[in-house]
Amino acid sequence: MSHISLVVRLVIIVIAGSLTAVGAVVYTAYGALVEDFQANLSAQQASETANVSNLVSQSLELRLSALDQFTPLLVDDNRLLPRDRLTELLRKQKKLAELFPHSLVVMSSDATALAENVHVPGRVGTWYGDRYHVKDAIEARRPIISRPIIGRTTGVPLMVFTAPIESNNGELLGLLSGSLRMDQTRLIPEYIRSGASDDSLFLVVDTSNFFFVEGSGESRMIEMLPDPGENLLIDAALSGIRFGEVKAESGQTLIYATSHLQRLGWLFIRAVPKSLATAPAMEAFDRFLLASAGLTLGILLLSYVALGSTTATLTRMTRRIGSMIQKPESSRRLREQGAPEVRDLARAFNRLMDERDATNRLKDNFVSNVSHELRTPLTSMNGALKLLQSGAAGELPERARDMTALALRNGERLQLLIRDMLDFNKLASGKMRLSFQAENLQDLVRDAVCSNQGMAQEAGVRLTAKEIPKTTLYTDGHRLRQILDNFISNAIKFSPANGQVSVHARQTGDNRLRITISDQGPGVPDDFKNEIFERFAQAEVGTTRAKGGTGLGLTISHQLAELLNGSVGFYNNNGAHFWVELPMGDPEADEAAKVS
Repeated sequence: MSHISLVVRLVIIVIAGSLTAVGAVVYTAYGALVEDFQANLSAQQASETANVSNLVSQSLELRLSALDQFTPLLVDDNRLLPRDRLTELLRKQKKLAELFPHSLVVMSSDATALAENVHVPGRVGTWYGDRYHVKDAIEARRPIISRPIIGRTTGVPLMVFTAPIESNNGELLGLLSGSLRMDQTRLIPEYIRSGASDDSLFLVVDTSNFFFVEGSGESRMIEMLPDPGENLLIDAALSGIRFGEVKAESGQTLIYATSHLQRLGWLFIRAVPKSLATAPAMEAFDRFLLASAGLTLGILLLSYVALGSTTATLTRMTRRIGSMIQKPESSRRLREQGAPEVRDLARAFNRLMDERDATNRLKDNFVSNVSHELRTPLTSMNGALKLLQSGAAGELPERARDMTALALRNGERLQLLIRDMLDFNKLASGKMRLSFQAENLQDLVRDAVCSNQGMAQEAGVRLTAKEIPKTTLYTDGHRLRQILDNFISNAIKFSPANGQVSVHARQTGDNRLRITISDQGPGVPDDFKNEIFERFAQAEVGTTRAKGGTGLGLTISHQLAELLNGSVGFYNNNGAHFWVELPMGDPEADEAAKVS
């Protein structure tokens, strides 16, 4: 189809649409719709059952992980804490008690209960070494979840989570156990049970002990399964057939699906009436008949859509080209697909862009090489000028000092321009490397202000820092200084004589810090606001108000802020206010704290 011209394609679509509409009326039948809806409903039940199984499994793993992570707190100097200290520590664990509301118990290395957070008569001193899950935890030296059992001292159905307590050298010091009462604990999330329809069933069955772990009704908790033949749904689920149809006790047909949680031997069962599939199938069939009656109108609309789909490709190409103009760093290739005419146009455009990219690479390499070649002699020249200015070669006449100072300022300005060009090339090629570490915010701002005071004094501008909080940022201090230097130097350039440039910082929401550099200049022109962070962009270029520079400073600041996991922006309010916003704290430490 993609090799056919636009006109021929349009004719084919019109003919195919007519034949499809007529064939649909003839061959579409109610039975096919019912089968399709039934298949979708079966797939939905299987998906929801598997989802609930995964949620329950994740909930159990969360409890087991929390228990395992608590065990190191029960050890001091490679020994188990004293019994009274263990009891006190267990009773203080509110979060852990929420996960194990029945009880938390610490046992010795031979599985004798030593301490508990909830007192049960006779439990402390009881030996649990004959329990299979305790044996498994001791032998495997890893956390274990038991299948439902009857508590030895409580006599209630329990699910027990057991984690070994080990010393630094791997010696078994004891066991930490947490338990859930199966007759009081809901494992299926409340939003799933409350979101199920009145006709749907959701059951959790222990296939090893043949009883209900949980179900849709209140009575379906720790209840023995019916005898074979009494409940066809349970019989079908236990037969090993993962999904299908079965007759319910009420006589209606149910569509069911199952999912097996092997580590506990639990079977999750979900069933809904088959009528949920037949009713929408009938509605769909009726709608289809009405749609077929408008066949003629449909053919006309199809012709219109066909023409629109053909021209839409050209429209997308036009938008894509416009996006390339707005964002030159984005991908510069069009997809060579569609009709031959469109494909040939895309191929010709891509060839043109390849040649343009080659030219740009040649230009970038040239700029990079020239910048590197200029930087070394320029550094030597600036060093020599600084020595002359400092009097190392003898006292200079006043006019010579003025000329030396002018030459040094221009040399340092040229050095900054070369640095911007090299940094931009690094950012564009993805070779910029950052070094994150803890940085004192007040020190960073003070250094930035001090290094720019000379430029401010020369321009007759007051540069101050105020309201800088005493805090620490986890960032690359050198690159953050580069952003601040760009913003401060821009503010000085566009400030009026005797104006003021101020630096201040404040904490915003979501644990982020915003540093703002404000000036009293004319602000950013309205027609330049959308281009200010683009490369080589300068406000009022060609006018008497245009300022020197490469036009790369704000672009580099924008890209550096993104590498620092932050953002930049500005607003006008009696001057321009440029800001950079960064996250506070160590992201890796925060993530580790969440996990622990």
